[in-house]
Amino acid sequence: MSKFKIRHVTRYSYEDQVRDSANQVMLYPLEDEFQDTLQQSVMVTGNPMINIHYDYYGNKVGTFTNAQPHDQLIIDSQLVVITRNRTIPADAEPAAAQWEDLKSLRHHLQFIDFLKQERFSSFEDLERIIEAERSKGSTPLESARHFCQYVFDAFTYRKGITTVETTVDEIWKIKSGVCQDFAHILLVMLRLISIPSRYVSGYICPNKSGMRGEGATHAWVEAYIPFYGWVGLDPTNNCIVNETHVRLAVGKNFSDCSPVKGTYRGTSNHTLEVAVSVSYEDGQTTVLESDNIIYSKPTTSEYNNSFRKHQEMQMQQ
Repeated sequence: MSKFKIRHVTRYSYEDQVRDSANQVMLYPLEDEFQDTLQQSVMVTGNPMINIHYDYYGNKVGTFTNAQPHDQLIIDSQLVVITRNRTIPADAEPAAAQWEDLKSLRHHLQFIDFLKQERFSSFEDLERIIEAERSKGSTPLESARHFCQYVFDAFTYRKGITTVETTVDEIWKIKSGVCQDFAHILLVMLRLISIPSRYVSGYICPNKSGMRGEGATHAWVEAYIPFYGWVGLDPTNNCIVNETHVRLAVGKNFSDCSPVKGTYRGTSNHTLEVAVSVSYEDGQTTVLESDNIIYSKPTTSEYNNSFRKHQEMQMQQ
């Protein structure tokens, strides 16, 4: 069992005063037999009331509105969470029986969303890779781990080259990106071989092991393995997810799990700063002080009002 103290600060700075800022936050860790939140506070500029509900996928979601004029909006989440070790699947059942079990899930309501493909035009390239794996007679878990390693080996981890609006086709073409891009490519590959797969947002708390994705929100994939259940796969670090990963939300893709998004009335120009720090206890040793928040370099979003764009896209669909 591991215990982590996590602080996640999001700061929006506007060039002039804005108002009627309506926001949604998904900053509340999932709770199950592998993860519990011991305490949490979410503080927002203007101290608005945060209304809580649970979405279709069981994620805890907060919504609030800051109607007063303001030139800055800060969302400061501080929490203490414990995670527990997961047993790696034994993978003892015959491969044919497992693939047959996956076929039976295609019409189950709880899995339909996690088998839907995103728009992607390079399926021919993927087919060659997938057929080579199919010819091995691998189990679903073996295939999932193989594709996880493929993404890790074939794609370059580069910050700043993609945005939340970058398509899967663009990621496939440039073979570069960050954790959310790696996760989206792996989702395409797993769903193409009929393994239900979902996007996961959260944090990685690697005890100074040099894993990629520290100091920010992280993303990975959970694949449904027959006779076992959901298994987390982190293609950014090529590992099976265990107690070093803290889960915030699950969904079909990033748009279902965005930690913070919103809309407002006023100037379109703003900068966004995000900082995440993690401290954890190993006996009496504190490895990293969570009070030492260092903001990332401010960047101006290409899409200045992304939540409104997201809503419009959903309505069109």
